[in-house]
Amino acid sequence: MRITFMGTPEFAVPSLDALVAAGHDVVAAYAQPPRPAHRGRKLTPSPVQARAEALGIGVRTPPSLRDPQAQADFAALDLDVAVVAAYGLILPPAILTAPRHGCINVHGSILPRWRGAAPVQRAILAGDVETGVTIMQMDEGLDTGAMRLVDRTPVAAKTAGALTDEIARMGAAAMVRVLADLAAFPPRAQPDEGATYAAKIAKSEARLDFTRDAAALERAVRAYNPFPGAWFDHDGERIRVHAASIESGGKAAPGTVIDDALGIACGSGVLRPTLVQRAGRPRMTAGDLLRGYAIPAGTILA
Repeated sequence: MRITFMGTPEFAVPSLDALVAAGHDVVAAYAQPPRPAHRGRKLTPSPVQARAEALGIGVRTPPSLRDPQAQADFAALDLDVAVVAAYGLILPPAILTAPRHGCINVHGSILPRWRGAAPVQRAILAGDVETGVTIMQMDEGLDTGAMRLVDRTPVAAKTAGALTDEIARMGAAAMVRVLADLAAFPPRAQPDEGATYAAKIAKSEARLDFTRDAAALERAVRAYNPFPGAWFDHDGERIRVHAASIESGGKAAPGTVIDDALGIACGSGVLRPTLVQRAGRPRMTAGDLLRGYAIPAGTILA
């Protein structure tokens, strides 16, 4: 098929690679414009732009697709379909209807649950048992289009990073299956029941609130790994928590360190960070942290 690919972050790269490997004619790639990054704040291409250029695919990075010229340029590609994966820009009607088979999206949840920007993180935070990927025929709504295929996977004890990588690979394989035989995967309307919205993750959410139960905080640690990183404050220093376990007990006030192995009393249960990081330092086990940085029993953390 004659395709343009529209995506920006690392999540989208497996889908681009899969389309090329399947023999589709990817005539252009669309990505968000390069952004300042790293210490020098140098303009840096997105992962999709970098991968497309490495594959010899021309890349377009318009700041918006509402401009009539941008829409005319898109229509001139004479596409069979546009494949979209975490592109990050709104597609107006002129874009949605330009390809012969419309725009088909890789979305990282089992729709209609977790429409929106952060479906993987919200699924973990909510304690969902399973999540997955939906191949969706796009419409003008926010992830409200008809579904062509749904694949599922257990959430288990995965971090957001690991689960996102898994769903990205699932989505790539699912998209190739759908495009190989569109008639075999006819679009079916999403049910109205069970729809939820996955709001973008705010950095302020990542501070651990020990008045909550330990199970919810352990999910938060996984949901915010790798970004923005769960953390607590000790003596004015931010300690990031990359992994933690939970235990019963913890009769002390929430936020109290109850032993010399960094067990922290919560609203219910105990959170025990197992992999942590001080500012400007590498990740380390909690035991390694405590050998050079005292957080004794009785300390109140915030």
